Amino acid sequence: MSRFFDTKIEFLKGVGPTKAELLNKELKIFSFGDLLQHYPFRYEDRTKVYQIHEITGSMTNIQLRGCLRDMRMIGEGRKKRLVAHLVDDTGEIELVWFKGASWMQKNIKVGAVYLVFGKPTYFNGKYNIAHPEMDPATEGNQRPSYLHPIYPSTEKLRARYLDSKGISKLQKNLLIEGYKLINESLSQQLVEWHQLISKKEALKSIHFPSDQNVLRKAQYRLKFEEFFYLQLRLIKLKLTRVEKFKGQVFDSTTILTDFYNNHLPFELTNAQKKVIREIYHDLKSGKQMNRLIQGDVGSGKTIVSFICMLIVIGNGAQAALMAPTEILADQHYKGLKPFADELGLEIAMLKGSSRKKARQIISETLADGSLQILVGTHALIEDTVQFKNLGLAIVDEQHRFGVAQRAKLWKKNQAYFPHILVMTATPIPRTLAMTVYGDLDVSTIDELPAGRKEIQTIHKYDSNRLELFGFIRKQIALGRQVYVVYPLIEESEKLDLKDLTDGFESINRAFPEYQVGILHGKMKADAKEYEMQRFVKNETQIMVATTVIEVGVNVPNATVMVIENAERFGLAQLHQLRGRVGRGADQSYCVLMTSVKLTKESKNRIQTMVGTNNGFEIAEADLKLRGPGDMMGTQQSGILDLLIADLGKDSAILDIARQAAQELLKEDPNLEKEENAPIKLQIKNQRKSSLNWSRIS
Repeated sequence: MSRFFDTKIEFLKGVGPTKAELLNKELKIFSFGDLLQHYPFRYEDRTKVYQIHEITGSMTNIQLRGCLRDMRMIGEGRKKRLVAHLVDDTGEIELVWFKGASWMQKNIKVGAVYLVFGKPTYFNGKYNIAHPEMDPATEGNQRPSYLHPIYPSTEKLRARYLDSKGISKLQKNLLIEGYKLINESLSQQLVEWHQLISKKEALKSIHFPSDQNVLRKAQYRLKFEEFFYLQLRLIKLKLTRVEKFKGQVFDSTTILTDFYNNHLPFELTNAQKKVIREIYHDLKSGKQMNRLIQGDVGSGKTIVSFICMLIVIGNGAQAALMAPTEILADQHYKGLKPFADELGLEIAMLKGSSRKKARQIISETLADGSLQILVGTHALIEDTVQFKNLGLAIVDEQHRFGVAQRAKLWKKNQAYFPHILVMTATPIPRTLAMTVYGDLDVSTIDELPAGRKEIQTIHKYDSNRLELFGFIRKQIALGRQVYVVYPLIEESEKLDLKDLTDGFESINRAFPEYQVGILHGKMKADAKEYEMQRFVKNETQIMVATTVIEVGVNVPNATVMVIENAERFGLAQLHQLRGRVGRGADQSYCVLMTSVKLTKESKNRIQTMVGTNNGFEIAEADLKLRGPGDMMGTQQSGILDLLIADLGKDSAILDIARQAAQELLKEDPNLEKEENAPIKLQIKNQRKSSLNWSRIS
């Protein structure tokens, strides 16, 4: 782009300092370039002017051209309204204004010819249009030659006449001056190979497309470019990291083979074996590993991570596993300790509540190398925790840790950066993984262990509560246990939700013959642990809880998950909660309880949950429903920088753009060829935003 587009927005005709300040604050538009990239979010077809006799009830918005025959104010007080009649050669239609009636009366003239745009409604045997847009029919707008852009705006901007129409005027002014200064930002080769229109044409046509076909071409070009530069940077980062960061070589598999042949109590799935092969390849490559394992709840990620630890320990190094909560860290430790003991390996647990004496022993044995596996929470990244030779750092549910926290783990080995393995039970849609985690190698465990029965998911309304209680009673009579999850701890005035304490009391009343436990985030760690242990030992049959039981808790005997107010949860959370059951060989059930009144989106979520147990299908549906920003949370804000592309809808374009970026860097890694000069220049000019969300450091 030419320097012209760096000009401050206040210098554009029709803006000035006051409007510029509003555009800065409300829409983050600071320069001509920012305005040019403030794209319409939809378009209205105003290329056709209808005649009044052509109006039908099925029309959404239409454009008419006619003479204003009369107008008058009728009614009193709140019923006061302006009524006018527009006529053409074929008939007449009534126009009505309830809001801003006095202003309209002053600004439109009887006898003048207008272009009128609005939605026709059939009332009292005739059509009318409420609050139509009125433009005097001049030579310039007799027959508009483009689709009408509708821009995002705000209340404050509208008050200053910067509604969609006002922004559209500014775009016209900008393109009059700037069109000839728009430079091509892709190589000629890419433009030809992918049959793209020029950057100039794309920017003009995204704002003022002459028809749907031209609009599609403009959108495709701009989406391709946005994805292309995003992927180019991520792939380049990965190549740089692989070249720059050497990794310790771990190629001996002695301990692993012993474990595999003599101690592994079950057969690994093919998906687990494939992931272990991918990790082993990284560990012996001499390059520092940066890998994400994603797998549905219960797919066996923990045993895979343990097997990888054995490779590292067999080569004389140490391994660490960091989990986001004490409950989860505890579970990992208890799950791995029997295996470590059988193999004669030293394993320890470190958490915030660990005593001074235990910490001292851990510090000493870590420093001399005799402690081989350390499992823990954030406590692992404290400065006092020093390893002799940390070879592998595993981070579970890594999205719960901040970048700075992960970086500390990365720095626990001064000679070589440790190999990094991050795990998540929240399946990530492919497009999101390619974008948010573009710098990581992604391994997927997409197969559940043998003998697991698929969880049956049922949707029930609040009115079916007695039926639900009967079902719970039958399950407990069979020796099973039940979770009942509520969205809130205490009653909220704003939301009409059953709170946890109310739920706890009503479950106690309904099941006086059984023991009921309670678990929520505001409880102290030892109280949580006590309640959880009672449930694990089957001393309590029903656990009433908030979402603190969402991640990691493993009770094979629990076969029923009841989720109250299920419409209040997101898809990913519902799927995570459902994964708390189905851990044993018995048939498990997830019951989604909702009110009868459901929004369209809530219905979609519930139907998706009932329809599939596949976490990856659920993640794709979630991406389409919520969009990428909400899925990743605000800490992944870089992804929200997408101006026009949509990860939920444009995965095919992302694939093509990623492939193009890979091929380009393969042929010209440093962009030295003359034909790639526009690309090199574009990268240099791009905002220095951090797109490196994936890096652990």
